[in-house]
Amino acid sequence: MVELKNYAEEKVEHARSTLRRLTVLNTEIKNKTLLRASELLQERKDFLKEENAKDVEYAKAQGLSSALVDRILLNDKRIDGMAKVLKDVASLPDPVGEITRMWTLPNGLQVGRMRVPLGVIFIIYEARPNVTVEAASLCMKSSNAVILRGGKEAINSNRALVEILHQACRETGFPEEAVQFIDRPEREIVWEILRMEGKVDVAIPRGGESLIRAVAENSRVPVIKHYKGVCNIYVDEEADLNKAYHIVYNAKVQRPSVCNAVENLIVHKNLLHTFWPKMADILGRAGVELRCDPESLKVIGSRPELSHVKALPAKEEDYYEEFLDLILAVKTVESLEEAIKFIEKYGSRHSDAIVTENYSKAMKFIREVDSAAVYVNASTRFTDGNEFGLGAEMGISTDKIHARGPMALEELTIQKFVIFGNGQLRDGMGVPPEWMP
Repeated sequence: MVELKNYAEEKVEHARSTLRRLTVLNTEIKNKTLLRASELLQERKDFLKEENAKDVEYAKAQGLSSALVDRILLNDKRIDGMAKVLKDVASLPDPVGEITRMWTLPNGLQVGRMRVPLGVIFIIYEARPNVTVEAASLCMKSSNAVILRGGKEAINSNRALVEILHQACRETGFPEEAVQFIDRPEREIVWEILRMEGKVDVAIPRGGESLIRAVAENSRVPVIKHYKGVCNIYVDEEADLNKAYHIVYNAKVQRPSVCNAVENLIVHKNLLHTFWPKMADILGRAGVELRCDPESLKVIGSRPELSHVKALPAKEEDYYEEFLDLILAVKTVESLEEAIKFIEKYGSRHSDAIVTENYSKAMKFIREVDSAAVYVNASTRFTDGNEFGLGAEMGISTDKIHARGPMALEELTIQKFVIFGNGQLRDGMGVPPEWMP
């Protein structure tokens, strides 16, 4: 235990030692480092795939689900995507030092707010190696030091990616120690770092609900989190059905293993014999297993042409479940009001959507659904920092303190007050004249 504690303290101290240098680092060096890292990802693509193959082989040998293996996989497309993320973040305005507001008081004081880095950020994540690049790039651009702790199932991939980031740092003059990597699998190291109140400024867990709850319950440092992504799509009776087919299909099938994939489909009862049979057919052809309420299940059972659709009766717990797989729970409702109440009860306040051509209903949905991202006529799969034009993200926050939704550059800074004066004194009380030299 002493060895692990020393290891954790060393990682944190190395990260913290760079904070003052990071704060004054000019934007040109930050961008140059990110762009060089992007080039190195392409130059060392074969090396990355070789290291990733070790992780994929390990994951399969451990009997991990196909969805989890998919999260670990790095192919040409995903490496190209990481390289693009680095370029995108480099192209974004640098938030550090930005004065967001300035006003003058009657006494002549000028008061303003300036964006500054959070400090040392500890990110704990599972499976997806691209998080290594996204998290590091955002922290580097926002002048934060980052401690990366990925899961053991992707340790070879993460180690290779950090090696590339460090090489870019050395070549460009960026403080290499600002990007720390936990290169050991022991979980005790995580708990040690989470106890370092005052040395670690914020922890961000990114992964399954059990991981996030464990971090939140054991941490003495602030935690920004979302527990799970139970995303809902409500297809209203006034929906454009062609849009609805594509939106639901995309939100479930395009990549079911991620937190912004839809898990509950809510269908207005007037669509049970128009929209629903075709939607069930489409989902069935894609291999989606349906967990249906009695009304929607009855429709499937009454139509021989839907015999290929795997449909089971839904249990209460299905509507709370983040399946992260080709499984979709289905609920029939009689009104928009009932749909909103369903989302309020079963959703996780992550991402929810309505498909409707009725403007008033769309605005009611936006106002009353209390989620980090609320959509009208679009797939929930867009809840992503890069897709929102933010370059990348550290994760999705469903908290209501500091940040909500995709956490990108601005969310990795905090505002401090800066005050410019010319000798102003509170209540005019200065040194008595007789005391002055």
